[in-house]
Amino acid sequence: MRKIALFAAAAAVALALAGCSSSSGPSATPTTAGCTLTPPGTNSAAVTATGDLDTLPTTTFTAPLTATSTERSVITDGTGEQVTDGSVATVDFTLYNGTSGAQLFTTTDPEVGPQTVTVDTSVFLPGLVKAVDCANVGSRIVAVVPPVDAWGTNGNSTLGVAATDTVVFVIDVKSVAAPTATPTTAPTPAPTLDPNMPLKATGADQPAPAGFPTVTLAADGTPTITIPSTPAPTTLQIGVLKKGDGATVADGDSVTVQYQGVIWSTGKVFDQSWGQSPATFPTGQVIKGFSAALVGYTVGSQVIVVIPPDQGYGSAGNSQAGISGTDDIVFVIDILATAAA
Repeated sequence: MRKIALFAAAAAVALALAGCSSSSGPSATPTTAGCTLTPPGTNSAAVTATGDLDTLPTTTFTAPLTATSTERSVITDGTGEQVTDGSVATVDFTLYNGTSGAQLFTTTDPEVGPQTVTVDTSVFLPGLVKAVDCANVGSRIVAVVPPVDAWGTNGNSTLGVAATDTVVFVIDVKSVAAPTATPTTAPTPAPTLDPNMPLKATGADQPAPAGFPTVTLAADGTPTITIPSTPAPTTLQIGVLKKGDGATVADGDSVTVQYQGVIWSTGKVFDQSWGQSPATFPTGQVIKGFSAALVGYTVGSQVIVVIPPDQGYGSAGNSQAGISGTDDIVFVIDILATAAA
């Protein structure tokens, strides 16, 4: 899964969690209440997490922790509705590396916010599903999760999780909703890579916006972005380099794009689809600035966007990509296809 799948602060982990592993299963115990209870263990019992619910917890444990199956302990037992198999829970959580003890990610950052978890280990990260299943709204849960219930033998380099690392979640359960009814008709599919679909923007060239980075294109459409010597802008800047005449991207659409991202301060390319294949994802599952460069623009267009930290990775930056909390980032995006979600 490409780094583009982690660009959304609001979904930085949600996309990384979905469908990345298979459940190990042995610690799960079915109950008559319609949920599957995962019991505590010595590892989860050794983790303490204090502080108010829905705020960054003060979490203490002695690293390294090594678990062979997911362990789940309830720190605060809420009195609200119970999370059941197949339901959708809204949670705040903080993720730690159980090997090093380092905090890796938290949804309590106001630029991220609570996440929704589909309580189904075939859909979402099994360890997180096992942690919230059977919990009551208002609960705080600790889960110690081995690789088999997390990112498996691949780990997750973007988040700082090695293939052998056990991870620790501290989770506050905020709400729960019943499973969505099975639709009577098939949903609209995401765009497919039609062999006849152009693999680069085909729209009419537009005048380059003043003050923007300059872009030159190889024959196959691969961009080279050159950053000007002027200071980075302080607000989101979007320009159109090619104007397509295809469908307009709507908020929530699934789009197929080619893209390249560079850091303003260094000119370094930190991610791109060029050299691989076009990427497809919903507009709501990328960082705000990237989404803004998609919604309202037309298929066939090439868009350049300069994204300040508050529309990108925020004050935390993205250390794995070499992006600091003060870095502007620049994307050139070729919009190839769009389909309603």
